[in-house]
Amino acid sequence: MSGGVRRRGARTGWLFTAPALLVVAGVTVFPVVYSIVVSFSRVRLTYDGMRVEQWTLANYTTMLTSPAWFDALLFTVGYTLATVAVELVLGTAVAVLLDRLEFGRGWLLALLLIPWSMITVVSAQLWGYLYNATYGAVTWLLDGLLGEPPVILGTPAPAITAMAVADIWKTTPFVAVIVLAGLVRIPQERYEAAEMDGAGAWTAFRHIVVPALRPVLAVAVLFRVLQAFGIFDLPFVLTQGGPGTATQSLAMLGYKSLFQDLDIGMGAAIASATGLLVLLCCLLFLRAFRTQVDEGGAA
Repeated sequence: MSGGVRRRGARTGWLFTAPALLVVAGVTVFPVVYSIVVSFSRVRLTYDGMRVEQWTLANYTTMLTSPAWFDALLFTVGYTLATVAVELVLGTAVAVLLDRLEFGRGWLLALLLIPWSMITVVSAQLWGYLYNATYGAVTWLLDGLLGEPPVILGTPAPAITAMAVADIWKTTPFVAVIVLAGLVRIPQERYEAAEMDGAGAWTAFRHIVVPALRPVLAVAVLFRVLQAFGIFDLPFVLTQGGPGTATQSLAMLGYKSLFQDLDIGMGAAIASATGLLVLLCCLLFLRAFRTQVDEGGAA
């Protein structure tokens, strides 16, 4: 194929994809850029909308010296690490179990996907009923075990734990499905060879399953970190960020600055800083994962 034909094909491709690229730019790139610009501005609300009065670093200075920012950052990072780790372990265990099943895998997989298919607001409302201090089933159960009804969503540590349980219940099926997709691609001959060499179940899992699942696990972790770091709807429905600010994530802090305090510049600064943190975490994770893969291939 000559160079002229390739260039004409490329121009035709760009022509057909231009409308979709413009839509993507309009709904994703423009809001991000606009948020960054506003975060460096002093914004005043007027009857006609909002007015950018001057360029300033005051929003970021105030944010970085605010205890609320560091509390929300600490909660978000800790919550992300804890929930993603538990979901990775549970999801892998469930996927291995489903992979070993010979009958009923489809039905169990369909049941497993029910929590994941629920809208987060709906599942959060469901768990809110279960945690209710008056008629909640979980409260009733703990009352029978402990001898007194606990205030689950009104105490910091139980509220964080309860929210993490609700999140793990919903998103573990997502990890399990991704890991199961990786498990079914492992050739059966590898297991048979390991069995002939006298390798036990744990040895086969560590030396056959885990290396083969590295790309799949990387995808699962990456998606879950992105989702968990930006958590908003679950604490918004369950706790409103309380008690106090115990379950206030970065996304909730930005929401309150924007829509409750009407501090547009501060809200944009929190959103921009959160996006930058997520981007850096993803880049570091991908680089570490690529290094592990290269070392494994070299070995």
